[in-house]
Amino acid sequence: MVSSFPIDLKQFKKLKLDPKKPNLTNEERSTLKANIQLLRDAIVLFTATGAARGVSGHTGGAYDTVPEVCILLALFEASDKYYPVVFDEAGHRVATQYLLAALEGSLPAEQLLHYREAESKLPGHPELGLTPGVKFSSGRLGHVWPFVNGVAMANKDKTIFCLGSDGSQQEGNDAEAARLAVAQGLNIKLLIDDNDVTIAGHPSEYLKGYDLTKTLEGHGLKVITVQGEDIDALWGAVSEIVNYDGPAAVVAKRVMAPGIPDIEGSSHGHDVIPVHSAKKYLELRGYKDLVNIYDDIKPHNNPYLFIGSTKEVGANRVLFGEAVNMVLDKLGKEEAAKKVMVIDSDLEGSTGLKSIHQKHPEVFVPSGIMERGNFSAAAGFGFAPDKFGVFSTFSAFLEMVISEITMARLNNSNVLCHFSHSGVDEMADNTCHFGVNNMFADNGLSDVHSHLYFAADPAQMVAIVKRVFFERGLRFIFSTRSKVPWILKEDGKTRFFDNPDYEFVPGKDEVIVEGKAGYVVSFGEMLYRSWDAVLRCRQQGLDVGLVNKPTLNLVDEQTIRKVGQSPFVLVVESFNQKTGLGSKYGTWLLERQLTPKYGYMGTTKEGCGGLWEQIPFQNLDPQAIIVKIKQLSQ
Repeated sequence: MVSSFPIDLKQFKKLKLDPKKPNLTNEERSTLKANIQLLRDAIVLFTATGAARGVSGHTGGAYDTVPEVCILLALFEASDKYYPVVFDEAGHRVATQYLLAALEGSLPAEQLLHYREAESKLPGHPELGLTPGVKFSSGRLGHVWPFVNGVAMANKDKTIFCLGSDGSQQEGNDAEAARLAVAQGLNIKLLIDDNDVTIAGHPSEYLKGYDLTKTLEGHGLKVITVQGEDIDALWGAVSEIVNYDGPAAVVAKRVMAPGIPDIEGSSHGHDVIPVHSAKKYLELRGYKDLVNIYDDIKPHNNPYLFIGSTKEVGANRVLFGEAVNMVLDKLGKEEAAKKVMVIDSDLEGSTGLKSIHQKHPEVFVPSGIMERGNFSAAAGFGFAPDKFGVFSTFSAFLEMVISEITMARLNNSNVLCHFSHSGVDEMADNTCHFGVNNMFADNGLSDVHSHLYFAADPAQMVAIVKRVFFERGLRFIFSTRSKVPWILKEDGKTRFFDNPDYEFVPGKDEVIVEGKAGYVVSFGEMLYRSWDAVLRCRQQGLDVGLVNKPTLNLVDEQTIRKVGQSPFVLVVESFNQKTGLGSKYGTWLLERQLTPKYGYMGTTKEGCGGLWEQIPFQNLDPQAIIVKIKQLSQ
């Protein structure tokens, strides 16, 4: 790794712009264009290091909005009447915030080359208090504008700016924020990148009728629509909304990643730029001597060798869709279309729905980044006893649909929910994307059951989907971003779930191995880690048992009595330690007058970035589990 940032950011020239002068001078235009190109080159250079080290990332969004950012910096430089923070609704444009931190000197520029690396303090979304120079936490997509309304209320003498996007504006939060901003006459100015690209494709195709300008004007904002790559038109529009008394927006239309040959205008621009594309871009920009910078950046794989599971791994989040197809394959196309509706929230490639879209388009509905409305649509489809809605998104976003879940339950709706990216494993997007409060889905009263399932390996994922697909009511299936191995029996050869004799039974806990010294209870991606720890303890003469609990919120009376009568019980999970299975299991034991020594391990702190490193950072790796087992066994 080089010791200094190879593009000289000192070439950035501070500029002052006066909104009372909407026409740029030749010198202002020249300086703006030079600054824009400099920062765009820097963004391509350092975000591509994320691709090189295998931690993914996002290039296009941050690259797109550089003209708006440079204009804002020029306004901040000219006057103190502006709140000097570049708020941004799109956390995946975090490269902007890191670059700004480097420009102001809060962050060494060379640190940018560690983009999204574990422990680099440069995770996939900006987090206040973690990264020097970062001035706010973006949270999840579409959550910043309502927050910024409050900032405006607290700073009525300032003009507040917020970057937006055609993706973030799909969230219902923004409709509410718009109404409040207009009603209160807040001095908020939005600069919205309308590039017609999100993760799953183009809003103009999957969300016909969606028009940012008409939408915002309908709420009562003043809106000016311009071509974002026309710097004179962009500055003229910004000048006009700054001089306007009240909430206003500039909608900047452009293709995604303009000027990057391989990804321009494509949904691939939303993600991190591939290394070969970054090299091509940098060579075209005259940086041929920099293209070797990626040669020494390699993925940092977990060196730990697990026992008790296969070296082969599978993606449960992808297998969910394939398992659904296995169910749908048994229906005729017409019957499937009448009986099942699968709705996407712009994440089909990430949550397994893409294979359903491809094989069974008759049941598939592509939709926007509108989790609340999409969940309720699935519930409404499943309102009739013989119809079933299927909904999927990231587990972190489960917290956004709790009220809708209650509504669906009150209406006895049939919804199969798949929440991928559960826990913390391989969550480079870090804390705001942790899927750790999944037990919130079990928010019905005691006389209503909504079953929560978390498969331990690919074979069990298929078994669960097949078993519960056509069950009535709400069913929740969880998976991780990370791939998981197949669980092996104690002989180290036979697959536990991937055999003809295995049958998944909802509510039934599964004893992986009996133990006299105590039991570990685990599930999901933590089962193979717990199994490794248990096997190593057994090799050392400590007779520890292991239970897989694939149904998270039902008590298996037979199994809980078995483990509760042993000397200790340890629950191991990657859910929030405050709200996860471990916070409930101890109560279940006491209710049955079972009093073993009790411990539980879960996620307890904000993340460290990176991929597999998140697990040991939370002290959830096998060695940490072994330490806890030995403490409880004494």
